[in-house]
Amino acid sequence: MARGLLLLLWVVCRPAIAFCFDAAGEKYHVDPLLVKAIAIGESSLNPAAININRDKAARREVSRDYGLMQVNSTHLPELVRDGVIKDKSELLTRPCLNVQIGTRILASHFQVCGINWNCLGSYNAGFRQDRHETRESYANRTYAIYKRLLKQERGIAL
Repeated sequence: MARGLLLLLWVVCRPAIAFCFDAAGEKYHVDPLLVKAIAIGESSLNPAAININRDKAARREVSRDYGLMQVNSTHLPELVRDGVIKDKSELLTRPCLNVQIGTRILASHFQVCGINWNCLGSYNAGFRQDRHETRESYANRTYAIYKRLLKQERGIAL
């Protein structure tokens, strides 16, 4: 029943999600197509997506990612404290809010390390020095999606 409701929500909300990218991009001064590219890479635009991150050695759960932008559970305490969400369920049931939060996180990363592709990779891999290759790989995947969207939606070929 819950899966059926989420599927219906996804079908009905898809056009509204385009607006969500535009609104988040405008609010945080990030190209909405870049935000959409991240959401495609993170969740294939599935607002109900959940990913469990595990420690490679012990295989124990270390965090979870939620929704379109795969907002990591490490952000939950701050989001609750700031009154952005009441609990993690909102990351799955409010797709536009999820996009806003993901874009807020991305914009805060750009403030830390500058507007560049390696910094964009920190959205997925964090800032640790030993994660440079992971950041670069993530940025390359996102860039490929972004280039495709630029061509499809704006007629711009890079």
